[in-house]
Amino acid sequence: MFTMRPATETDVAGVASMITARCGWQEKRGLESWREMVAELAGQAGTGSMWVLVDGGRIVGCTTVMTQAPPKDWTPEEAAEPALYLFTTVTDPAYREHKPGTLIALWAVDQAARQGREWVRRGCFFPELVKYYQTQGFALVKEQDRSAGHLYLLARRAERLDLGRLGMMEPSTV
Repeated sequence: MFTMRPATETDVAGVASMITARCGWQEKRGLESWREMVAELAGQAGTGSMWVLVDGGRIVGCTTVMTQAPPKDWTPEEAAEPALYLFTTVTDPAYREHKPGTLIALWAVDQAARQGREWVRRGCFFPELVKYYQTQGFALVKEQDRSAGHLYLLARRAERLDLGRLGMMEPSTV
């Protein structure tokens, strides 16, 4: 049974190990990875905005959850709509068969609904991720050119979900 919980400073090593495993998986496939940023990303574990997906004591995924829209990404009208924003979701490739990225996304959809928010939003720079997020019920809302690359912005309406049916315990709240 998987659980989502806030990350703590004691999770830094576990998050770093999981991100390093993902980097190796990506590099074997000729994909870009976050290898140079592992310590920086894992260091977010104690900041209060990172959440981890755990299987027993093992960290199998993480994501950063914010309640404020990035100002460049969403219009003032969109930013005024209550939403959760997901950033830097990373999962352990050894758990691929359990679809930890989907579990994290669905947890966020449920969390947003529990909080009375209307949306879960996220962005990415790779068309392959857009396709993957669309399998989770996210719709491509718009695209923007940035100095870092072409940004795809996606959203999904918040709704209550039966996370237990998906193999997750009742969630903690953001």
